[in-house]
Amino acid sequence: MSCCYVICFVLYYCLMESILFDLSGKTALVTGGSRGIGLAVAKGLAQHGANISIIARTEKQLKHAQKQIQAETEKHVWTYQFDLANTNAISALWQDILKETKGVDILVNCAGITHRAPAEDVDLADWNQVIDVNLTAVFALSQVFCQYRKKISTCGKIINIGSLMCHAARPTNTAYASSKGGVMMLTKSLAVEWAKYNINVNAIGPGYIATDLTAPLQADPNLNSWVISKTPLGRWGQPNDLVGTAVFLASSASDFITGQIIYVDGGWLAML
Repeated sequence: MSCCYVICFVLYYCLMESILFDLSGKTALVTGGSRGIGLAVAKGLAQHGANISIIARTEKQLKHAQKQIQAETEKHVWTYQFDLANTNAISALWQDILKETKGVDILVNCAGITHRAPAEDVDLADWNQVIDVNLTAVFALSQVFCQYRKKISTCGKIINIGSLMCHAARPTNTAYASSKGGVMMLTKSLAVEWAKYNINVNAIGPGYIATDLTAPLQADPNLNSWVISKTPLGRWGQPNDLVGTAVFLASSASDFITGQIIYVDGGWLAML
């Protein structure tokens, strides 16, 4: 009898877990979805049942990512070549996406760029480009997403990709840190305003993750050693380390969570 009870409990637990994290019938839009964190998150959402749309600047990388996701998950993937610095064209892009996908349930704002320079030497054009891609485009996409979800009167999920620089700063990254600090407060602001529409808005704050964007940091022996020594888990993160948190925030398991930023940083922020 006890053995049967255990088996029933395990089966029930597995069923509830699959229901909680099941994204079947949902469509997710992931910006920066052709590589790094964006590609890992797009794959993870697809593995849990979602159809995927990805936005990136480079057609070749988009097509490569599309083939990868479809081969590994057998889910449909739409691709959109677009430079998110062109913020005035985001509304038109959104309409094109809706025509093809017939709807977006989950928005993941992952695309990000940086220009490293001492603050006194930062070119204003570089500053504007970072703010446009990392913050203004996040707001513009979130805005059209909310307008769409309001129109069809159903819930939605927004996941913004923040950074350790939502909380801390380092030299030579003024524009990036400012944009990510803005993402944190934008997440909170939209969560408060859009809760009445049943739209959950949360963020993930990656630690030091090994991607193309951080390749120059990894190549610096002193900085590489500092990152590892400052991270209690003793390594750089990998893009796949963020997938579980993204699936959680995209699924019904997080329905009573909004306005939060979850740091996936190997303990970096916990250690003085």
